[in-house]
Amino acid sequence: MNAGRSAAPRHICWGLFAIRPRHERCSYPALPLHTEAAGSPAPVRRSALEHPSPTKSQNEGLLMSASLAVVTGVRRSARSDTSGPGLIGCSFALRRVLQEAEVVAQTDATVLIHGETGTGKELVATAIHRRSGRPGGFVKVNCAAVPASLLESELMGHEKGAFTGALARRIGRFEAAEHGTIFLDEIGEMPLEMQPKLLRLLQEREFERLGSNHTIRTSARLVAATNRDLGAMVSSRTFREDLFYRLSVFPIEVPPLRERREDIPELVAHFVTVFAGRAGRCIEPISDKLMARLCDYDWPGNIRELMNVIERAVILATDGVLRVVALSGLPTPQIDQESLHLARAPKSMAPLLRDHDLDRLDDVQRRHILSVLESTNWVIGGGHGAAARLGIKRPTLIYRMKKLGIDRSLRGRSGRTSESSVAVDVP
Repeated sequence: MNAGRSAAPRHICWGLFAIRPRHERCSYPALPLHTEAAGSPAPVRRSALEHPSPTKSQNEGLLMSASLAVVTGVRRSARSDTSGPGLIGCSFALRRVLQEAEVVAQTDATVLIHGETGTGKELVATAIHRRSGRPGGFVKVNCAAVPASLLESELMGHEKGAFTGALARRIGRFEAAEHGTIFLDEIGEMPLEMQPKLLRLLQEREFERLGSNHTIRTSARLVAATNRDLGAMVSSRTFREDLFYRLSVFPIEVPPLRERREDIPELVAHFVTVFAGRAGRCIEPISDKLMARLCDYDWPGNIRELMNVIERAVILATDGVLRVVALSGLPTPQIDQESLHLARAPKSMAPLLRDHDLDRLDDVQRRHILSVLESTNWVIGGGHGAAARLGIKRPTLIYRMKKLGIDRSLRGRSGRTSESSVAVDVP
């Protein structure tokens, strides 16, 4: 009887969590998700995808699909702990995503994953492929990273001599993903001229390589992802309506981190474990005050931002105490870093601050941006444009102009800008 007890696992993996004795929960790095028996050989790391689902009696309050937990270790490689942020936790919003992924994985339906940047869309796609049972591989293509002129060749391949520089036949990503899954990330960045070809491929399940008349059949399953509003792009005619509906057979919305705050403590513990292990440091337990601040922050960069903040904190924790408050990763509450930058420049702002009735930061920013635009003759981009003078990127300036109601109709006007008299269109 005693021998049986001594062989019992000291650390039990259950669903999404590694459950350890209470007295061992006080320091980091924590043990990875595995079962370790006393005196047993080195444990084999396993993804939560490989653990069986709990029984109904053990699973009260949790979905049966919790075994589909998407963690950083979803990629079975030596880099599984450091390859990037993952979907870790048991919040209702996350469990809903995992349940939808489990349901659609067993079908051949096209999936469109939508979510803000850094929420883990690729990991959801990876989980769908793993649960599908398809024998082929998981092929990833970032549509924004491939030049528009080369995207067709990248996806469908080309024959030798199809264009200048085509020195040999090359198979495309759809051929490489035969009997598997092809993941098109940033699908909203696909050029309009390429969209009809993708639509035909999805509808007919066939295509031709560039420079070839031979039709190739494909059984690859398509999973696409985007952080853009494709519906709005359809309205503005920058994305084809028929392709949008063809991609949206089964849409999945990945929630931002601010909508699953209850998962932040577990994510923080996971990243502290990963980066403390990489740095060879032992980090003291995180204080309740610091954890509360991390949970209160909205994390516009989502899990990717949280991971970077924790990594910086671990690097600076030379005494083993995590001090996120000392980093610049968390902007000052209510005023972001770009707002603070626009609030500087005292020479140009002095005429704008003579009025003592200014009670909103937006008013100050609107005046300053208009002043800089006038000084650059309303040139936004380029080395001498308004964005460069303000010290921000061109897309950021265009976003702020839209937010503040600034457009070319205000050109040449001075003084206070009435909010009711400006449009929001930015050329």
